[in-house]
Amino acid sequence: MLRRLIVIVTAAILFSGSLTLAQTKKPKPLDKFPPSPLEITTPDPLLPRSPKDKQPLTLQEQQKLEPALDALNQEAAAKLQAGDQVAAFEIWNRELRLRRFLGSLAEVQALSRVGAIAWKQNDGQEVKYITQRLQAIQKQAQSQKTTAQIDLELWRSLGQAYQNVRSPKLAVEAYDPVLLVVRQQKNTTAVVEMLKTIGELHLSWFDYPKAAPVYEELLGLATSEGERGNEVTYLQRLAYIYEQTKQPQQSLKVLNKLAEIYVSENNLTEIPELKLAIASNYESLAKEDSNLLLEAFKNYQEAYTTAWQLKEYVRAGEALQKLIALYRSQGQTDEALQASQILVQTEAQAANFYGLMQAYDQIGQLYLERKEFPQALTAFQKGLELAQQLKHEEAYFTGQIEKVSKANL
Repeated sequence: MLRRLIVIVTAAILFSGSLTLAQTKKPKPLDKFPPSPLEITTPDPLLPRSPKDKQPLTLQEQQKLEPALDALNQEAAAKLQAGDQVAAFEIWNRELRLRRFLGSLAEVQALSRVGAIAWKQNDGQEVKYITQRLQAIQKQAQSQKTTAQIDLELWRSLGQAYQNVRSPKLAVEAYDPVLLVVRQQKNTTAVVEMLKTIGELHLSWFDYPKAAPVYEELLGLATSEGERGNEVTYLQRLAYIYEQTKQPQQSLKVLNKLAEIYVSENNLTEIPELKLAIASNYESLAKEDSNLLLEAFKNYQEAYTTAWQLKEYVRAGEALQKLIALYRSQGQTDEALQASQILVQTEAQAANFYGLMQAYDQIGQLYLERKEFPQALTAFQKGLELAQQLKHEEAYFTGQIEKVSKANL
């Protein structure tokens, strides 16, 4: 019994001591952010001296190193193809660490290449390491550049690399100094190409306010050079931008210009959709200025007329629906009824039986508003016939017919 008690007491003392030791000894902090593999400075057998030695490689040493790095790239690609992604990026990271000894441009181009692969492989950590390294190179380049003299190829490569790792805002930052220089050089071709790239980047980030002035400038350049194809492209981009940013006044300017071009080229197939968009913008502006309602009516009518001529009956029906809704909003029941009768013909031509059913419903509702019950009943009965064929909304039309029949008693 005594021996057992001694064992228990001894164990308790030992446990208490270990607990005290655990409490007094501070735990080592976990390394949440491991260092970037691109910043490792351990010696590499491919280098003639330690990476910590800041002395640059001679031209001969660079020429010897380059094919060895190309071989590493091929080895990494083979590993990835074989399904060993971890080993592949370990090799690529080694290549990238060594590429910096060939100069900033060579390093950025390699980072760009591997960054594109990392993004495609959904390797977010690798993309982060590469982006951080690109930013470090950019910062260094910024400290060295002057407005009059920058390495255009390096900055273009930085922009492309940021694009490859899907960092559009950083890409625009890299392209901005390039744009500034080519402007100063009055190199119109380079300016246009740079603006197009920047414009697309803003759109990819849904930054419409910044995209708009870029495309406005491109439009001005295309117009001055008489480049009709590019002019249309930029007008289309601007129409989309102003639609997204709910700027009907700006949108109208662009859409009307597009309509003029299409008419001048006898490209009428684009007109119905354009006229619908123009009418919609006028309708929106008419909330502040009722005089603009006439323009909305006119453009909806032109959308319908052109679509009918082109035998685009679905588009014609869409224009009539908009026109009818506008008539009804203004209390113009007679005009709405006339347009609805035309809509019936249009939906029949389009073989759009669902749309035809809705047209009869609309006619019935309009006749109800005028308390012309026999005409309303006829319209709902025709709607019911279509509903029965489609096996859709039968109960609704049956209910409308009962309602009208009671009201007509």
